[in-house]
Amino acid sequence: MTRIAITGAAGRMGRILIEAVCAAEKAELGAVIVLPGDPMAGVDAGAIAGQGTSLNVVAETSLEAVIDQFDVLIDFTAPAATMANIELCRQHGKKIVIGTTGLSDEQKAEMKVKAADMGIVFAPNYSVGVNLCLNLLRMAASVMGEDSDIEVIEMHHRHKVDAPSGTALRMGEVVAETMGWDLNEVACYGREGQTGARPHKQIGFETIRGGDVVGDHTVMFAAEGERVEVTHKAQSRMTFAKGAVRAALWVGEQPNGLYDMQDVLGF
Repeated sequence: MTRIAITGAAGRMGRILIEAVCAAEKAELGAVIVLPGDPMAGVDAGAIAGQGTSLNVVAETSLEAVIDQFDVLIDFTAPAATMANIELCRQHGKKIVIGTTGLSDEQKAEMKVKAADMGIVFAPNYSVGVNLCLNLLRMAASVMGEDSDIEVIEMHHRHKVDAPSGTALRMGEVVAETMGWDLNEVACYGREGQTGARPHKQIGFETIRGGDVVGDHTVMFAAEGERVEVTHKAQSRMTFAKGAVRAALWVGEQPNGLYDMQDVLGF
């Protein structure tokens, strides 16, 4: 059995992760961590997840306090907290699955260095369907990219704090890599006023926020006379949670290194 810890356990994703770990074969809930001062501190994980039954795992406010109670940490929190958790896991020989978005290029570079001493799975999206879409985007870009205008459109719930989403950026990166472009040079994150004609060598991003949308992503290849769209719509966060647990079980058996969900799925 792989013992899994969940940090940010009182959040929307954390509660569903608890449920996903409990439902997975070969997984055991080892620990849950919440922020200091959170009313869920000291509460059983079963109550946090709304399961109506005790799981005999009480929420702590410090990852270090439970460091001996897990093998793999699942972290869907915030960039600064994630980077601190990576270092603590590295020091104690633990592995980590990261779903945090909004990390800077410098933080990603630091993560890559630390992966030499630990196992890390880092992905903007743990949905099997989204990762299949990434492969479809490589195909579409290689066939239609030179003759199309490329736009990435994403919508999430009103509470999401980063934009564009990590998944939208990864989709843009995949297209740019396939085209031999540098996304930093060709990305356009907003248009207003007299912008002039759209340049061909550009990937546009449109961000929509509202309601309780879990996550919709579309990449559009708009050519003369036809348009191809690759779309994924998430209807439940459970799809992300199941993927993250799958990644945790997988990375527990891998050597040190930096992996993504494509590696977990064998794509």
